[in-house]
Order: sequence, then structure tokens, then C-alpha cells
Amino acid sequence: MEYILKTNCLEKKYRDFTALKGLTMNVPKGAVYGFVGKNGAGKTTLIRLICGLQEPDSGEFELFGVKNTDRGIFKSRRRMGAIVETPSIYLDMTAEDNLKQQYDVLGKPAYEGISELLNLVGLKDTGKKKAKNFSLGMRQRLGIAVALCGDPDLLVLDEPINGLDPQGIIEIRELIIKLNREKKITVLISSHILDELSKLATHYGFIDHGQVVKEMSAEELERECRKCIRLKVTDVNALAMVLDEMGIEYKVTDDNNADVYGSPVLSEITRKLDKYGCDLITAYEHDESLESYYISLVGGGSHE
Repeated sequence: MEYILKTNCLEKKYRDFTALKGLTMNVPKGAVYGFVGKNGAGKTTLIRLICGLQEPDSGEFELFGVKNTDRGIFKSRRRMGAIVETPSIYLDMTAEDNLKQQYDVLGKPAYEGISELLNLVGLKDTGKKKAKNFSLGMRQRLGIAVALCGDPDLLVLDEPINGLDPQGIIEIRELIIKLNREKKITVLISSHILDELSKLATHYGFIDHGQVVKEMSAEELERECRKCIRLKVTDVNALAMVLDEMGIEYKVTDDNNADVYGSPVLSEITRKLDKYGCDLITAYEHDESLESYYISLVGGGSHE
């Protein structure tokens, strides 16, 4: 598999606080990579490092196959567009003038493509309206348009739907999907709205205390989160033998519990358990969401 971004044991400290502690992650080419973590877990710090806004204390990363210590990293970063924390837009300018300003910063010889970009992000009809009079969703879409001015192969978005109303969230979601599928742009997106992220992401990285604790594809996550019957018994080994005999798929979660998939007949399981002197204590349907799966990985607490 080809990776756009690879990090290896990244460390970053701020005085007595360690923001990144040996962070290792891999963003596949063509992915919408959902970066999931609590407040203070290190998401924004990682994004700032790869954007060149800060330097790691130790460890390294590769962007388009170029190490951060190589001179070529500056060229690699020109293949990346980003919104870090808030969109980089001029509030007293129109959407078109914001894009012209970014074209000038990038040294592009002409303003070709600006009309297409405004159309892409749904801002083609804003005319002379200044960005300060835009809704939050419109500002966010303008920020994405600014990030797209350099025709990036990687788009990095830090909490892009934070504070948006439901319609704004839908618009940003549809735009990200369009950029990924039609423009073939790899997207790294951090978000605390986890169930919304599940509608976008093709891959996930779960970060806690400055470390990526798990990476997985959307298909792998779906298998982990699929609906099941959660059984609690007095002897999980007996339950495993019964389920094996019946040809039922299951996953043992601890000494007394197992998740059973499909449509098991509980009365039949209970009868067979009785032969082993095992009692069925509780049984209930369980359908794990992305948020509950994340909490099971790293524990409770507030999200960023």
C-alpha cells in the first residue's frame, strides 16, 4: 500500500506537557483518514508538525516519500493544503479576492481556475459579499477553497465541522466526499463529531495521550461495531464450546461475556449450556457506534 504520510515515533513537548509521545501513523493514498482523539490528545500538534508550523523534538515523518529532515520537504509541502484550527481567510475581502490573494502568495501567474474553485465549494454566487458576512459554513468552505488553490494532493482539515449547523455539516461532508472521489485528493481530517466522521472516513487513527493506539480501515471498524447479541454467562468456556457446536460466530470479550453474531436462538443456547452446568445471566442487543468504540479503546472523557 502507498502512503501519503508516514510518521515514526514523533515526540513533541511544551515545557512540562508532552503533546506527542512516540506517535506513529500511516495515511494511505486516496484515503479519507479520520483522526480521532480527546481534547489534548495531540491531534492539532501533529497537524502543525506536518504543516511545518512547528518542529518535532524527536522522531520523523515522511510526506510523499520525503523525510521531514530532507531539503525536499518544502516541495512536498507545496502538494498539501491545510486548515489548521481556523480558516485562513481575509474577512474584509470577497471570496474571489481571497482566492486571488492566495494565488499571489503561491506565485501563480494567472487567476485561471478561481471561478471553478468557487463553483466547487458552492460560493460562485457570493459576488461582492465580504467574508465577514458569510455564515460559518460558508467561511469554512472558503477556507477549503483557499487550501485548494495550490492543487494539493493532500488536504488536511482540523475540526472542519466544529460549530456548524446541521446544513453546514452536510455541505462540508458532501464537499469532502467530492474532493476525495472526484478530484482524488487524500484527506486527513480530525473531528470530535465521531458519528459524522463515520459517514466520511475510509480509514481511522485513534490517538490518546500523544500516541496512536489503533489504526484501521472503515471495513475493519464496521466489523468491530456490527450488531450482536451480548451474552453474560457463568462460564464463557462452556459458552464457546456450545457456540462452536452450533456453528455460530462469536467473540469472547472477557471471562463472562461474549458477543454473538447473526440471529441465535437463545432458548437453544440456554438448553445446551445447561449440559455444561453453565447459566445464561443476561442477553441484550448491542450495536456499537464509532463513539462508543472509541471510548472502549481509550476510556471516557471529553472530546476535542
